[in-house]
Amino acid sequence: MDSIVIIPTYNEKENIENIIRAVFGLEKVFHILIVDDGSPDGTAAIVKALQREFPERLFLVERAGKQGLGTAYICGFKWSIEQGYDYIFEMDADFSHNPKDLPRLYAACREQGADVAVGSRYCGGVNVVNWPLGRVLMSYCASVYVRLVTGMKIRDTTAGFKCYRREVLETIQPDKIHFKGYAFQIEMKFTAYQYGFKLVEVPIIFVNRMLGTSKMNSSIFGEALFGVLKLKWWSLLRKYPKKKA
Repeated sequence: MDSIVIIPTYNEKENIENIIRAVFGLEKVFHILIVDDGSPDGTAAIVKALQREFPERLFLVERAGKQGLGTAYICGFKWSIEQGYDYIFEMDADFSHNPKDLPRLYAACREQGADVAVGSRYCGGVNVVNWPLGRVLMSYCASVYVRLVTGMKIRDTTAGFKCYRREVLETIQPDKIHFKGYAFQIEMKFTAYQYGFKLVEVPIIFVNRMLGTSKMNSSIFGEALFGVLKLKWWSLLRKYPKKKA
């Protein structure tokens, strides 16, 4: 087993079937793991129906209640590692991340030597579609701020579209990640960076969701802004054995 795409869901009935079919329609074979947080709109039921069509490629973990993005990914990481996948992806359900970019992230890790491939909105300018200007500025400035505080070179520090080599997740041990909300994405990158893993940005165009309801708000960005100071402080108190060459 080579590659699996983890897609956390909460009330994504408008998008879930289409995103699954889009991933399975790619020439490169990907498996999908849906981690659903008890969506009351019936998202999980749609996935279960599709499992009959894709029994060897589509998997579902159901959790009780909305437990947060970070815990959903940690659940998915642990499941994927136990199943022996070599390349483990994060992707949103709402088409803000284009499934057609998955092979490019895969190639960055499989063929170009990256340990973490980041689908970046900002490495080639600002490539965001249908966001209000205020939100674009908030996101871009947050990434600049994180970069300045942490010393990471990547431009899209808050990105949530990524490919990890399994070794990265095994080394990081996701259960030890502190943040479970939006700052989770920053902490995962920063921890990989501190361990000496190679992070590479792959330019993407991010498109705001057309269907369903966004889970983003200003308080989530606030968590990231204050959380990064904690990350920097913790890093000064912790030793990170560097990745072996």
